[in-house]
Amino acid sequence: MSSNDGAVELNPTVDFIAGTVAGVASLVVGFPFDTVKVRFQSPAIAGKYHSTFHAIATIIREERFVGLYKGITSPLATVALMNGLVFASYRFLLKLQLPTAETVPTITQIALAGAGCGIVSSIVTTPTELIKIRQQSMLTPTKARQVALKIFRENGVRGLYRGMPVTALRDCGYGAYFAAYEATCRYFATSPVGGSSKYDGSNILAQVETEMTTLSWPALLVAGGVAGVVGWLATFPLDVVKTRVQGSQAIPIQIPALEVAGAHSGGSVIPLSPSTPLLQSPAMVMRDSNPYRTTWSTIVYSYPNEGPGVFFRGLSPTLIRAIPVNMVTFATFEAVVHALS
Repeated sequence: MSSNDGAVELNPTVDFIAGTVAGVASLVVGFPFDTVKVRFQSPAIAGKYHSTFHAIATIIREERFVGLYKGITSPLATVALMNGLVFASYRFLLKLQLPTAETVPTITQIALAGAGCGIVSSIVTTPTELIKIRQQSMLTPTKARQVALKIFRENGVRGLYRGMPVTALRDCGYGAYFAAYEATCRYFATSPVGGSSKYDGSNILAQVETEMTTLSWPALLVAGGVAGVVGWLATFPLDVVKTRVQGSQAIPIQIPALEVAGAHSGGSVIPLSPSTPLLQSPAMVMRDSNPYRTTWSTIVYSYPNEGPGVFFRGLSPTLIRAIPVNMVTFATFEAVVHALS
């Protein structure tokens, strides 16, 4: 997509299609490592595996090869929507910070726009990740539709958005990802980024396409690898917390109402009536005893019981997949752009 003067002419439709296809390809390539990551982060089954490749071998042996792709349906179904939402919100948030479309954004502005688009994308990410994690944590075959319907029947739409706060915080990692990618590309660039009058700093897909025509493949792979590592390291502890929150369910228990009243009155028992707050009956109340019910409860329960290392469980397979995923992403993106141009 080049004009005679060497500048890249952009087609938003081609960019969107190429980004979506590249997203699907990278998801397929990296998903087995994502499954291993979730297994390591899930406390109920984490002890079953000793290392990344032991986990892969065990899953294949016990659940066949398809076990590595358990839960891929929901992210595959939303990859186009995610692609559009992330890049549209990124473009909007970056434009808010730039005086003109030709202004070269700073790394800080890129990081802020990336973090903001991560928060926006959590609208789609939360239910998608919830269904995916529930499937990946199950050792028996299941379907995304069955899991989604079960969650909806038990808790409604609210149930599908379990863990949304920590998902939004985790997805702020887009800021570190975009900033690290752009900083690495600028480091390898032979001429200043944005030197062309046709530079559109608000369009990340356009920038990727431009950089593919100006940077060598090794430089692009290094940039993608650095971005993947930095993006995950910045928010990985939150990803562990997210997996535990979304992978668990409410555990209701009945507690004597007098104990609840005593706890809310400084330890002294107060008279109760059926209209007293927190009561479902004069005798008993229901309480969620799941230690992973919220972001904060998960942190304060996991740290004392498992130490600081718990917040980095599953990091190895996550970093290992960075190289093949980025190779496939860039190769697919460029192939589709050229095929449609």
